[in-house]
Amino acid sequence: MDRFTEIQLFVQVAETGSLSRAAEALGLSNAAASRHLQALEDRLGARLVERNTRRLFLTDTGQEFHSRAKSLLADLKDAEDAVNASTLNPTGTLRISASLSFSMQHVAPLLRAYTERYPNVSVHVEAANRYLDIIDNNIDVAIRTREFEPDSNITVRRLAATRRILAASPRYLAKHGRPRVLEDLQQHQLLIYTHANNPNELRFTREGATTTLQVQGRLESNDGQILRAAALDGLGILIQPTYILYDDMVAGRLVPVLDEWDLPRLTINLAYPSRKHLSAKVRTFIDFMAEHFAKMNYEQKWTGRFGVS
Repeated sequence: MDRFTEIQLFVQVAETGSLSRAAEALGLSNAAASRHLQALEDRLGARLVERNTRRLFLTDTGQEFHSRAKSLLADLKDAEDAVNASTLNPTGTLRISASLSFSMQHVAPLLRAYTERYPNVSVHVEAANRYLDIIDNNIDVAIRTREFEPDSNITVRRLAATRRILAASPRYLAKHGRPRVLEDLQQHQLLIYTHANNPNELRFTREGATTTLQVQGRLESNDGQILRAAALDGLGILIQPTYILYDDMVAGRLVPVLDEWDLPRLTINLAYPSRKHLSAKVRTFIDFMAEHFAKMNYEQKWTGRFGVS
């Protein structure tokens, strides 16, 4: 039991940078925490933590031990959660990461149904238009639009593919006219998403032919909802995934532009740390999302055409 407490304490010290905060998290006195840390270093015969007047920091040996110790504690937690999984009674806080647009349109509307089904789970949604490191940020499940993760410790499960389309409001098109060929876009006001790959270069394909167009934006933003709002207000033509624009297109609030051309598609995936036994909260959320996407037939909706050129 002392060894387990020593490891727990060390991981807390490493992640909080403070012996006193680590002690408080584990319900220990500062003196007891100091003894546990010293006992761990004595048993290992290595210095794990260096101290100065302002902060604590890990030695190289401490950093290596922290990685292994954190994995050990995670495996133990998974073993405990596996028991909950067998009874479909997940508990704890589920940390989800997704872009703001996806969080607003495809995560938030499902949270009531998920938490009603699994009332012992609380949910934390980290909305970020960049890919957070899953391990470093303690993310349980990330929703991402890339097929592969550079970290081999991350598992990827495909949810759906989606087209990227050009669209504008009827008001904008009535005022500025509808582009008829790709080159016409250079005379229009474009709304550019800056986190796209090569945002000022659009690579179109049609019937095996490929055309690359260099473009400049009337408005640029790192958030799709800002661009969507601007397009709805008639400011210009935006380029966004169908999963963001589908409802606006069906309702006629936005109209497709040059829809006979295709931009590179995106794949929407769930990414999560690879483990032999997924915790119940992670497994149930993954299954819940996959079930919902299949029920809604999103891939067919998001990869189809809207019939207006």
